[in-house]
Amino acid sequence: MADRRWGREMNYDILLKGGTVIDAAQNLNAMRDVAIAGGVVAAIEADIPEGAATQTINVKDKFVTPGLVDIHTHVYYGVTTWGIRADEVCPTAGTTTVVDAGSPSWVTFPGFREFIAEPAQTNILTYIHISGIGLVYGPVGEMHDMAYANPGRVAETLQAHRDMTVGVKVRQGKMQVGDNGVEPLKLAIKAAKQAETPVMCHIGAGVPLPNILRLLRPGDVITHCFQGNGDNIVDEKGNVIPEAWEAREDGIIFDVGHGAGSFRYEIAQRAMEQGFISDVISTDLHTGNINGPVYDLPTVLSKLMHLGLSLEEVIEKATFSAAKAIQREEQLGHLRVGTVADVAVFEVLDGEFEFFDTHGTKFIGNKKLKAVLTIREGKI
Repeated sequence: MADRRWGREMNYDILLKGGTVIDAAQNLNAMRDVAIAGGVVAAIEADIPEGAATQTINVKDKFVTPGLVDIHTHVYYGVTTWGIRADEVCPTAGTTTVVDAGSPSWVTFPGFREFIAEPAQTNILTYIHISGIGLVYGPVGEMHDMAYANPGRVAETLQAHRDMTVGVKVRQGKMQVGDNGVEPLKLAIKAAKQAETPVMCHIGAGVPLPNILRLLRPGDVITHCFQGNGDNIVDEKGNVIPEAWEAREDGIIFDVGHGAGSFRYEIAQRAMEQGFISDVISTDLHTGNINGPVYDLPTVLSKLMHLGLSLEEVIEKATFSAAKAIQREEQLGHLRVGTVADVAVFEVLDGEFEFFDTHGTKFIGNKKLKAVLTIREGKI
């Protein structure tokens, strides 16, 4: 796995020595040393001499992974009611890339780019909301009035800013769309087709989920897949609905999107017992949940481990699978030699840990994932 551009004689910038590397993209779960030089991954080998690096960090008994990729956050700080400062939470959470799930619209995107994304240490990408008001004011449904939607301008924004945009966001609960049903989703898909990007669709109470799933295309993302406010993937008998299974077969991507009201422990448990596992794990981190019950992405990953997923599985769903969901798998979500050195180091704590879903249900887990080091573009 060594790259010939960096020989043994070269002085690497950073050497992570003695850890277990977990990288789904390379089917790797083994003890390896990781060397970083010039902001990229320079080598992954069984034994790299300590003297080969300017700084050697002992990560024995710890897990070295690609930097986490959180595909559902809200980081338009100072402009929206939801926005948090990404750089205040991500560096201590092993998270190197976040995607804002539609806080900016085509109207407010220029400010998001100039004042939020470009100055940030964290790599910030975004979905563009189909509504022209975006998510500026949380209590008001942004698609009660269809006049707010302008698919053409959304598509133009996506096309002009492909380096930072990943698709179209639409929220499909009655609180967000009023009596407009799936019409906002149809307009989001229209914009996405024009720009050749996916759609991320928030699901909630009041709009039948089968109606939504029938419209989505392979590669589109359903977020809040374990929400428990009605119109979810589990019926009243506790069975995953046929339409959800069919959507998965068709290539629709299911994302956790924990949020402040969109993760019910019982729904997740029942679905997972039937083998319906989310493709991606994200936080929906915002002002309403950063102080609990979400806190950060490692906390959400810990909850899914309690529900039966392995460490390797949750890391994969928050790295390589997340990168694929936003069509960035060539650059993000893995530790291939020669790619940007976005790296996280974790330890798994043993004990009794209280976790909560978004409906006040408490459950006790015996393991908790804790980030001990975050490296973004080769810098600690």
